[in-house]
Amino acid sequence: MRVGKTAIPWFITIPILLALIPSLILNAVLLGKKAPDQIIDPGVMVEGVIDGDTIVVEPKTRVRLRHIDAPELEFCGGKEAKEALEKLVTGKRVRITEQVPDQRGRGMAFVYVGAVLVNKELLAQGLVRFHHDTSTRADELKALGLAIKTAKQGIFGACQSTVNIKNPKCNIKGNIDRLKKIYHVPGCTQYPFAVVEEDIGEQWFCTEKEAKSAGYTKSERCENVGK
Repeated sequence: MRVGKTAIPWFITIPILLALIPSLILNAVLLGKKAPDQIIDPGVMVEGVIDGDTIVVEPKTRVRLRHIDAPELEFCGGKEAKEALEKLVTGKRVRITEQVPDQRGRGMAFVYVGAVLVNKELLAQGLVRFHHDTSTRADELKALGLAIKTAKQGIFGACQSTVNIKNPKCNIKGNIDRLKKIYHVPGCTQYPFAVVEEDIGEQWFCTEKEAKSAGYTKSERCENVGK
């Protein structure tokens, strides 16, 4: 005797199907979404480069790169920093992450070209100084900045010195301390240790008259020098 398949009554199948509908809908939604690490951010197009640590992205928005300070364009290393940044971002789309306002309300952020963190690349080349800030990559960038400075790479070798190799006769050191400009002549207590950092606008002078004309005042630690 052949036994046929037993049909499931409609009053049982319908509740089962109704119970499955929410699950089917949820699965469809999840399949349509990508995991966070799979989301492709198209970024924004770079419209220009202001200096070694500031770019302009569409639509005409300035973004300063976090954790770095580039020399002003008129100072030692300023043009080189800008040129390096131009090579990295000109004509490209960049991703902006961890953007925060600076003290003046301007946007500061990490800038990526593909997988390359532009902020880190400029720091690694010794073209900029590390700037203290709080972010997910602060410790990493601080360590890198210290290593580059210790090795005297980039501006730390080319723009900072205790001896004026280019013009030994001009040996008066002009330093800037919290916007106060002071100069040291040979014989001053601090003279042997004073570093002239041309990347922040400090200068070498040939005469005291020259230093005073530039707005520098003789260091208080030079009281007995020249008397």
